[in-house]
Amino acid sequence: MPKNNRQVPRIRSALFVPSQRSDFIEKAHRTGADALIFDLEDSVAESGKTTGRENVRSWLLGRKPNEIPYATVRINALDVGVLSEDLDAIVHKSLVAVLVPKIYGCEEIQEVDAMLSWFEGKRDLRQGSVIIWPIIETAQSVRDVELIASSSPRIAYLGGGTSEQGDLARSVGFEWTVEGLETLYIRSKVLIAARSAGISNPITGLVSGLSDLDDVRRFAQSSKNLGYSGMFVIHPSHVAIINEVFSPSVHQIKEAKEIIKALDLAGEIGIGAVTFEDRMIDVAMARTAQALLDEVRVIEQ
Repeated sequence: MPKNNRQVPRIRSALFVPSQRSDFIEKAHRTGADALIFDLEDSVAESGKTTGRENVRSWLLGRKPNEIPYATVRINALDVGVLSEDLDAIVHKSLVAVLVPKIYGCEEIQEVDAMLSWFEGKRDLRQGSVIIWPIIETAQSVRDVELIASSSPRIAYLGGGTSEQGDLARSVGFEWTVEGLETLYIRSKVLIAARSAGISNPITGLVSGLSDLDDVRRFAQSSKNLGYSGMFVIHPSHVAIINEVFSPSVHQIKEAKEIIKALDLAGEIGIGAVTFEDRMIDVAMARTAQALLDEVRVIEQ
């Protein structure tokens, strides 16, 4: 049964920021990304982990709750054995979400949930205030994604690491292309699992090439067409494109308003379906149009 999902920040673009790079952190909030993912995991060498935690802690201390860009952190995989150290550094009132990488099953999510509850209590924060964001990047987690998506009421974002030569590519064995046929099944399976669990903001993988912005747009558009609400971002130059793709266009907004108006007028005379621009529309389409307008209001807040 879908969870009663609370209101969560709308994220179109989530930009990875290496946590040990204080110079990157200084600039990241000016990129236009909806969320920053401060990375304590793969982009940080073992010798930089302590510095990374200190940098993230300092940045969070200077932020207000739900300040844009939203503050999220990718912690280390649980089998590394530093979960307590990671969460001790980052659980704060301005932290929106914790990304959990390389998960294999529900038990890891439940472990993070319990540890977050302990630190929330220690910091006098509301229980459940920090969101869990599982990253689907193992073959086992793809297989069990429906169970994972429903494994904690904290989960409000979910996505797969369908990037070139990444952990999921290695685990499954696919060779990434911008056309995305090799990841279509995975992205679709993860998406349906997220939506059926009541997760309103599914976020998909990234394009690792830095210079080919056409590839970024193509992959973003195909992911939006599937039903995703946003993407991971590896470079600031990708942010504006991803924000544009995952935002309703001027044409879509205008059409949504016209559909609602046309059906309202039809309803006044007891008609539930009418012709609109050479196609039939009915109440279901009015609901979809209203959802699009609601999304616009959230983005513009």
